[in-house]
Amino acid sequence: MAQLTGGPADILRAEEAGLLACVHCGFCLNACPTYRTLGHEGDSPRGRLLLMRAVVEGRLAPDDPAFQLHIDQCLGCRACEPVCPSGVPYGLLLEHARGTIAAATGVSPSTRLLIAGYTRPGLKGVVTALSRLLRNSGLARLLLRLLPRRLVAPRFGLAMLASSAPWPGLRAAASAPAGSAARAPGDSGRAAAEPHVEDGLGSTGEDVAAQSERSFADPHGLMGAYPQATAVPAGAHPPQAAPTTRLGMLTGCVQASLFERVNAATERVLQANGCDVVAVDAQVCCGALDAHAGRLEQARALARRNIAAFEESGVQTVVVNAAGCGAVMKEYAELLRHDDAWHDRARAFVKKVRDVSEFLMQRGVARGAAVPLRVTYDAPCHLHHAQRIREAPLRLLDGIPGLERVPLAGADDCCGGAGLYGVHHPELGGAILGTKVDAIRATGADVVTTPNPGCMMQIGAGLLLHGMDVAVLHPIEILDESYRRASKGAER
Repeated sequence: MAQLTGGPADILRAEEAGLLACVHCGFCLNACPTYRTLGHEGDSPRGRLLLMRAVVEGRLAPDDPAFQLHIDQCLGCRACEPVCPSGVPYGLLLEHARGTIAAATGVSPSTRLLIAGYTRPGLKGVVTALSRLLRNSGLARLLLRLLPRRLVAPRFGLAMLASSAPWPGLRAAASAPAGSAARAPGDSGRAAAEPHVEDGLGSTGEDVAAQSERSFADPHGLMGAYPQATAVPAGAHPPQAAPTTRLGMLTGCVQASLFERVNAATERVLQANGCDVVAVDAQVCCGALDAHAGRLEQARALARRNIAAFEESGVQTVVVNAAGCGAVMKEYAELLRHDDAWHDRARAFVKKVRDVSEFLMQRGVARGAAVPLRVTYDAPCHLHHAQRIREAPLRLLDGIPGLERVPLAGADDCCGGAGLYGVHHPELGGAILGTKVDAIRATGADVVTTPNPGCMMQIGAGLLLHGMDVAVLHPIEILDESYRRASKGAER
């Protein structure tokens, strides 16, 4: 290991073993959206790792403009990790590279303000109220039409805000034709032998990466095969094999501010499946925004507070409905591995964290009523690449009667959102998003569904700016509507 010097580079130097694992094979190049878009080696994972190594070895200063540019332009999608034969922990290294830059040059005022707007209690309330007012009053859409097209960043921000509004068409969707067959979870209505290869999301029916991938890299070691989900009539309790579970739910910062309806839908769905959702009032932001911005100490402080809050609640499971939040929470042990007082507690906590689709597929899902929509699914990077959860959301959707799921080309490609990326890099993020919008258009879907608030706003903004009448929903919203219809039908 290189000698520590007491300077900013020590943040990255502490992760030198991960850097040395890279053998420069180039398998990551075609998986990287910025490399595919820009064609520059410095904007590939391999190129960025070489720049990081130059900083660690003292051949490049942490405040070098080239180092800052190429690290800043990384989406952090982690699509390079599953294809890496050496198991390079790229996401971890990227955060430490950004931490090194932050220590050398500071974090930009705009980034600090955006993070504070969703995480600092007093300011969060003001930002949430103003954001909802702009969105719900229609002012965001009006300003979007009035602003000149050259103001790319403000227009895109307004489009993101406008696209976070609820979709009234979900409840207006017509009932399924009488006599239509209800499918059990995991049964898409396709021929049994037909794999899901069109989606680029695997074909095994299990959330387990291909053996060739998992033998090389499995950053969490928690992704096992899921048992077949068990469908029971809506309103009935899940099978006796799945007794009432007492769990906590991360409410999040952006999720709570702009997608409160998703949290409410998640809680109702969990309750419909025999779960007792415990309020954990002491919880805070998961720390993802800070970690991705290189503010590692702030992220660690938030991780400690969340661990303590959920420990105090006594829950044995922590359900998360935002892919980016779930990814960072499953890495708390890594984030706190140098903290002797918290590392073991973090390891115990990580074992409790489950994405909501992951949890429901493991437990078994109650059957709802038909929701006849044509839906396509886009995989959030931090669910698909970081958590390696690929089949669970698809099986959740396929278990909703009347729903037709159509494949999306490049479903596992990044949408260009990446937290604050779409705001800071509207041109590059927009170019990557354009490919996603074209793919969605080709599906002819009524709805694109994706389980992450940042992706929902990024894709929603792209669809809005391209004049497309396609809604963006979280998968849990559709399942919740299915249960609402079943309950309404049972009351008749």
